[in-house]
Amino acid sequence: FFSAATLKSVEIAAFPFTTIKPNRGVAYLRAPCVCGEFNVQDNPVSSACVERTRLVPVELIDCPGLIRGAHIGKGLGNQFLDEVRKADALIVVCDAAGASDENGQPCDPGTHDPLEDIEIFESEFDQWLLGLVKKDWERLSRISEASRKKISESLEEKLSGLAITGEHMAHALEKTGLDPYKPTTWSNKDLMSFAVELRKTSKPMIVAANKADQNIAEDNIKRLRESGYKVIPTSAEAELTLRRASSAGIIKYKPGDRDFELLKPDVLTAGQKRGLELIKEKVLKRWGSTGVQDILNIAFFSLLNSILVYPVEDAEKLTDHAGRVLPDVYLVRKGMTAREFAGLIHADLKESFIFAIDARTKRRLGEDYVVQNNDVLQIVAAKARK
Repeated sequence: FFSAATLKSVEIAAFPFTTIKPNRGVAYLRAPCVCGEFNVQDNPVSSACVERTRLVPVELIDCPGLIRGAHIGKGLGNQFLDEVRKADALIVVCDAAGASDENGQPCDPGTHDPLEDIEIFESEFDQWLLGLVKKDWERLSRISEASRKKISESLEEKLSGLAITGEHMAHALEKTGLDPYKPTTWSNKDLMSFAVELRKTSKPMIVAANKADQNIAEDNIKRLRESGYKVIPTSAEAELTLRRASSAGIIKYKPGDRDFELLKPDVLTAGQKRGLELIKEKVLKRWGSTGVQDILNIAFFSLLNSILVYPVEDAEKLTDHAGRVLPDVYLVRKGMTAREFAGLIHADLKESFIFAIDARTKRRLGEDYVVQNNDVLQIVAAKARK
């Protein structure tokens, strides 16, 4: 899956702990580019634009899988859990064909329940997070109650290394109904419930039901969805094949396409042609895509509620200081204000923010304006960006 998403060469094998050290690579989100709306030829710098489709880079980290007992160090659990501390979202890749057991060992297709793999993952992650929450809990609880402060204030600082915010804490408290002013009354069951909700809100999860090209996977995918998980059928092997063929100029294909065009049939063997036909039949026609690009887009645009905003220095020409048209696009959270967006570009722009200009309407927008998806904004500030 990682190799298909990033085209980075990594070891791929059907046995546990093929991935020993985390692999880091760049994948791309896919979205319609505003250059089509404005009818301009853009000059992207930090991203790419292919046939009016903007490709926005994001970091992907491929970690060793989790087995039972990972939270106490079994397998490569500690290494995995340390790597996901700063993750914004989690993509859990499972064998939807049921051809791998809970320890990652190959088994006959259909003999293992992939739902069990997801439940193990959640349980191990929750137990690990619970351990972090419970560490020094009694002392923090007493101090919190004595100072009449919410326990979330103490925990926010303690868990800041996991990119867990006060907003995440508030959501978890709301879902559990626990009293943040009386943490000494929380039971072990309460703490577990809090850890579960904290994981769900701070590390939202999507399931890549891999090997979806196999007939036996269909029932398992249905069961995973009925269990309440956000599930996307995927065939990483098909995506990797298509991307490699595209890079070689054999087919015309962009990640996420519903089909591909064969450009050089003469260079393919009969077996390779049949392989591409099977991808069309068993993956693209059945599921609509290989699912790999869908997973990435849903993780950021749906789970994380992210949107795209294009900054320009000239709202009339849609250019930066070098005259490049729509050179940048930022992936930001929904609800961000114009001033906050200015701070992403440069701290000086936020500090001396005066107003923003909407490139479509040419209206002036105040600091409290909430940026919208595909906004094209010029930031006007008292200090020039250094």
